[in-house]
Amino acid sequence: MNIGIITQARINSTRLPAKILKMCNGKPMLDYHIERLQWSNLPIYIATSTNPADQAIANYAQQHQLPFYCGSEDDVLSRFYGCATTHNLDIIVRVTSDCPLIDGMLVKQGVDYYLDLINELQNTNVYLSNSLERTFPRGFDFEIFHFDMLEQAYHQAIAPAQREHVTPYFYQNPQLFDLHCMMSDKDSSNYRITLDTPEDLQMILTLIEQYHADALSTDQLITLLDDHPEIVAINAHIEQKKL
Repeated sequence: MNIGIITQARINSTRLPAKILKMCNGKPMLDYHIERLQWSNLPIYIATSTNPADQAIANYAQQHQLPFYCGSEDDVLSRFYGCATTHNLDIIVRVTSDCPLIDGMLVKQGVDYYLDLINELQNTNVYLSNSLERTFPRGFDFEIFHFDMLEQAYHQAIAPAQREHVTPYFYQNPQLFDLHCMMSDKDSSNYRITLDTPEDLQMILTLIEQYHADALSTDQLITLLDDHPEIVAINAHIEQKKL
């Protein structure tokens, strides 16, 4: 059974252009994202677009010897389907590249949980996320699903939001899929460690440059934020964009 992490990446961003290539300690944010995902010991695939601006992402993948796929900029569902098909994936972990401090060990825990679920339930229409009901900080999100589900969504999803955001077709059709959420023992959903605005960038730069957050686990990062409300305040007012 081939399991792989597909991270979607592009240059265009309305609130913070080229955000994943912003530098921190001499490294682009995308480096932190990939390095922390590698803690999972799962193969990582970069799904970028055919927009000429995203050639920089393809170049990055080639330089770092990471498999990649270039597909539609707007129809990200078709991009994921193309990536999964090209690389013969059976189980897909979806993440987004604007999460430089995502925890690969947490992702691995999610994959182990998912494998237990499909073995117990004996079907492949199982979806697992740690954000369906949010308890983890924003920026640690992952979604896990079987290729059969991705193929069904690819052929059946019609709404623009379902095509752009890949997975809404699953949780908007609970009668078709077995939906599960991995929860934390502690609700830290008020923390925002994702990269979408200048304030987010400032917050993440502070975490990495002053507190070496790129070496910290999920629990350690949460404890750090618990202890430093002044860091949390940097981007606490930012509202997440809606689907």
